[in-house]
Amino acid sequence: EQPRDVETEAYVALAGPVVGTVAAILCYLAAADEGPRWLMAVAYSGFFLNLFNLLPISPLDGGRVTAVLSPRIWFVGVPLLGAMFLWHPNPLLILIGLLAAPQLARAWKYDPDAPENQSYYAVPARRRIEILAVYFGLAAYLAFMAYRTHALISPEAT
Repeated sequence: EQPRDVETEAYVALAGPVVGTVAAILCYLAAADEGPRWLMAVAYSGFFLNLFNLLPISPLDGGRVTAVLSPRIWFVGVPLLGAMFLWHPNPLLILIGLLAAPQLARAWKYDPDAPENQSYYAVPARRRIEILAVYFGLAAYLAFMAYRTHALISPEAT
């Protein structure tokens, strides 16, 4: 069943990356101070995958969260996804792009004045700010921790 409004969808979408981040933190703490190196690699994977999942493009969780502003925000995710593909070509990124295409077409046709959109996307400004603060704070933390753990597992660190 689909969420009844974009606010509920944003909360549900944030839950996965938050829980995934907690799991990555636990791996990081267990690997710190001479813990197993493979566990630090698991922590890095957790931080990076949760950060990737926060890209503002549907069907990723980041797209579901950022829709509290407008579904048109998904167009910001397109160049980010393209840059990731250029940086590290991966067929999975193409698949995500293909899955995003129908959502992007829907966002292109989005009419904020349509009655169904007014009810679904009606979120008080304060809630939008709170949701986006959690989103950007989590993304910044994940970017920092992905960078930090990558430095700890890189060959130069040993």
